[in-house]
Amino acid sequence: MSSNQGPRPTSRCAVLSSRIEVLAAEARGCTVCAPVLPLGPRPILRVSDTARLLIISQAPGTLVHASGTPWTDASGDRLRGWLGLEPARFYDVSRVAILPMGLCYPGRLPRGGDCPPRPECAPLWQARLRAAMPAIRLTLLVGSYAQAYHLGPGRLEDRVRNFERFLPDYFPLPHPSWRTLGWAARRPWFEAETLPALRETIATLLEDH
Repeated sequence: MSSNQGPRPTSRCAVLSSRIEVLAAEARGCTVCAPVLPLGPRPILRVSDTARLLIISQAPGTLVHASGTPWTDASGDRLRGWLGLEPARFYDVSRVAILPMGLCYPGRLPRGGDCPPRPECAPLWQARLRAAMPAIRLTLLVGSYAQAYHLGPGRLEDRVRNFERFLPDYFPLPHPSWRTLGWAARRPWFEAETLPALRETIATLLEDH
C-alpha cells in the first residue's frame, strides 16, 4: 500500500511569508536607477508580513547607504525619540516595517542637501510591497515626499497639525532632520500635542504584538 498522500497543503502564513520574501529580494536586487546613482544601487528596506507599523520616508542618506540599515544617523535617533521606541523595538521587523520612497541614496543637490527620491522607485515598489504586508495597521508618512505620494497635494504643516484627520490609516510627520529643530521651535504645538499623541498611538498599536 502506497504511503504517498500527495503534497501537503500550503498554509496561508507560509504563502504570505514567501511572497514578501520574494518581493523583498527582488527590490534589494533592483538596478533600474543604477546609471544615475552616484554611489551605485543599494536598496535599503525592512519588511515583513507581520509588521503592524509601516514607516515611509524619503530616501537613505550617505550614512545609511554605508551601513545598509535604515535610520542609522542623527535623524534616526530623533525619529525614535518621537516614537518613544528604543532601537531594539524599532528594528524588530516583525513589528515595524521601513519602506522609503526611494530605496537608494539619490545623491546631493548642487547647493547642498540630498536629492529627492528617484521618481522611478515608488511606482515600482510601494504598492507591491504594501500589498504583501496585510498586518499593517498604521503608516507613518515622514516628510513631504511620502505625504504627496500617498495623500496627494497639501501642506505638510496642516497635515501634521491635523493628524487626526488621517487616522487610523496614516500619521503625517515632518522629516526628523536637523532643520526640524527650528521648525518645531516655532511650532510649540508639535511637541506639546502631536508627539504625545504619536507615542500613545504607537504604544497602543504595538502593545499586544
